[in-house]
Amino acid sequence: MKVKIGPYKNWFGPYQLAELLCFWVRDVPDEYGFPRKPEWVHKFGEWLAHGSIEPDAKVGEVFKLGCNRPTTALYKFLVWVDRRRKRTVKITIDSYDTWSMDSTLALIVVPMLRQLKDTKHGAPHVDDDDVPVHLRSTTAPPLSQDQIDCGHTDDNYFARWDWVLDEMIWAFEQKTNDNAEDQYYSGTPDFQFKKLDNGMSEMVDGPNHTLKVDRDGLKKHHERMQNGFRLFGKYYSGLWD
Repeated sequence: MKVKIGPYKNWFGPYQLAELLCFWVRDVPDEYGFPRKPEWVHKFGEWLAHGSIEPDAKVGEVFKLGCNRPTTALYKFLVWVDRRRKRTVKITIDSYDTWSMDSTLALIVVPMLRQLKDTKHGAPHVDDDDVPVHLRSTTAPPLSQDQIDCGHTDDNYFARWDWVLDEMIWAFEQKTNDNAEDQYYSGTPDFQFKKLDNGMSEMVDGPNHTLKVDRDGLKKHHERMQNGFRLFGKYYSGLWD
C-alpha cells in the first residue's frame, strides 16, 4: 500500500490577496484581543472583491450573507482558480492489503486516532448509553435553564468523548497485536489422535496436556473489541479536529 494525501486546499480570495499585498502592515488586536490586520486592509479586500467598500442600495449590505453584490473580474478569476485546485490524493492498493483488510486498516486507524485525541479542539455529542455511569450527563451537576439556553455542556461532556476515543484505540490496537489473546492461555498443549473403530481418528488430550483457557476473560476481551468497533462506526462522522 502507498498512500499520499496532501493537505486541504485553503480558499485564497480577494481578502487573502489584500493581506498578502499588505504583508508589511503590522497586526493589531481586534475587539476580542486576537491579532489581525487593520480595518483598512479588510476594506481593501472589499474593494478587490466587489469594487466598492461602503454598502448602498445597489450593492446591498456588506456583511449580509447571500447578498447580490456585484463581483469584480479579479474575484471571478480567483473563484475559477480555486475550483481547479485539487487536493493531492494518491492511493495504491496491493493484493496483500486486502488479504486481511481489517488488520491493514487497523495499522492506519490507530495512529490517526491517537493524533486526533492529542490535537482535538472539540467533541461531538456522545450518548449516555455508550459510556460508564460515572461519565453520563445524569451524573454531572445539573445545568440551569439559562446554561442550557446558552448552549453550555455538562462537566462530563468532553470526558465522554475521551473515553470513547480510548475504547476505539484499544480495540484497534488489539487487532494489530497478534499476541493480544495470549494472556488468556496457560499451560502446554499436547494432542494425540486416537484411532476409532470406523477407521476415522479423534483428537484427544495427551498425557502432557496442561493447556487452560480463560474463556470468560477471552469472551469479555472480544466483546470489548466489538464495542470499540461499534463506537468507531457510530461516531465516524465525529472524527474531526
